[in-house]
Order: sequence, then C-alpha cells, then structure tokens
Amino acid sequence: MAGGGATGGSVQADTYREARTWLLLPAWLVLGILTLAPLTIMLVYSFLTKDFRGGVVWDFSLAAYDQFFFDRGLFGDDPPRIEWTYIGIFWRSIWQAGLATLLSLAVGFPTAYFIATRPERERALWVFLVTIPYWVNLLIRTVSMRFLLRNEGPLNDGLMAIGVISEPLAIVNTNLAVQLGLFYSYLPFMVLPIYAAVERYNFALSEAAADLYAPRWTVLRRILLPAVRPGIVAGCILVFVPSLGSFLAPDLLGGARNFMIGSLIEEQFKGNAGNWPFGAAASMILLTLVLILLMVLARQSRKGEA
Repeated sequence: MAGGGATGGSVQADTYREARTWLLLPAWLVLGILTLAPLTIMLVYSFLTKDFRGGVVWDFSLAAYDQFFFDRGLFGDDPPRIEWTYIGIFWRSIWQAGLATLLSLAVGFPTAYFIATRPERERALWVFLVTIPYWVNLLIRTVSMRFLLRNEGPLNDGLMAIGVISEPLAIVNTNLAVQLGLFYSYLPFMVLPIYAAVERYNFALSEAAADLYAPRWTVLRRILLPAVRPGIVAGCILVFVPSLGSFLAPDLLGGARNFMIGSLIEEQFKGNAGNWPFGAAASMILLTLVLILLMVLARQSRKGEA
C-alpha cells in the first residue's frame, strides 16, 4: 500500500510537470510584456543622450545620472558640486511617503481591528464602506480633495461658520495638503491587509493572556502585533511604495514648491521640453531605492520568523 501511494504521487507529479510550462506561459508573457520590457526600456533610456527636439539620441553616456547627483554649472564646465535640488526632492518624497504610511497605520490598524471584531454578518458591510472611494478614479478623488481644502471650500466654510477660525486656512499648495492627499488616497491599502490578518487571529490567545493577568498593552505588544505582523508589513509596503512615486497629490494639492519625485519624473516626459534620459534615470534611482527597502524588509521578516 505504501509503495502504491508513492507511485500514485509520482505519477501525479510527473503529469503536472509536463503541463507546468504551458500553464505558466501566460503569466510569464504578462510579466515579460507588461513589467520586464518597460523596465528594460527605461533602463536603456537612462543611459542615452537627450535630443534637443525631444526624445533621445542613441549615444550612451552617464549624463542623466551625473545631472541628478552633480551640478556642473550653466555650461557644464564648472567643477562638480552636489546637486541638492533633486536630492532634496527625493528626501521630501521619502518623508512624505513615510509620514503617510505612519498616519495610515495609526488610523488603519484600529479600523481593521474594529471591522475584524464585528459580527460576521456585519464585516462585509464595513469592508464595503472602506472600499467605496475606490469606485471613483484617483484623479477625481484628488481634485475633490483640492475642492474640499481650498480657501472657499467646505472645510474652511464649516470651520468659520461654527466660529473655530476667523479667516480661511491656507492649506492648498502646502506639504500638509500633499500629506492629506496621500493619506486619503492609500488608507484602504493599509486597512484591508491588516483586516485580513486580524480576522485570522486566534482571539483565544488574548483571552488566555488576560486570564494570566497580562495587561492589555502587553497583550497587544507581545501577542496580537506579532501575530498580525505580516498584514502590517504588507499594508506599509502597499502605502509607502505608491506614495513615494505619487504625482497627482503633489501636482494638484502641493504645487510647484512641493514637488515629489513622481512629479519630477512626470515632468521629464511632457512635450519636447522634457528630458527622457533624465526622467528614466530618476525612475531607475527610485526603483533601486524601493528594491533596497523591500530587500531589507524581507531580510528582517526572515529574521523574525527564525
């Protein structure tokens, strides 16, 4: 009987091994055409030379990366100095995305916990309410946020009507407006993974800890958070990465003084005045930063599991 079971498993494995290549072919085609090919094109373009009429000239150089990190003067013949303008835009993007992630976590974790602890028949309704904003295009939602925050918008009108402020708050075209736009746009990306993790959590562990006189903070820190850590990490990645490359919120809510790296990249591909190699180089630098971050998180996750 044991030998027959082994033989049957071997036959089944052999059968799927023959079909495995054909079953995976559509997925590999999609990844290759929609992901790897565009990234390869951007990588190649980052090493090309800008054509003054727009587009690129097929002369390979490191000029785009040099422009990002170094300032060589108006005519390019001065001694190289660090180009703090683009580095500053990059730094602004990092801390804006990081702050949006922290705010989303601070609001998203209690929200996800609340939904996961509702009666089962009510959870679908709460998840439905969280995902309603995603029925509307991101551009429309961002424009609506600008309308809400403007000087003559509902927010300022309401605050002045109840006497909280005497004159409108200048929120639009500030870092605060960008932060609110990022937070509003990507909050559900934090709620849903954490909700899925909390829903699978065994609450008997918390009850057992309470029976052993563990304080609520200890139960949260030592039992609940480690158990739902994969959902928290997934939510942070899903918020941080798109926030880092966002350009709608900075463009519509922040203005020219609050540029982020996504806005900088977008500007390089507009019209004949754009600099495609520089935009591609900035994209590759952003991609490298994200990959390094994901590798660090993956390494920390493996250490935590060990």
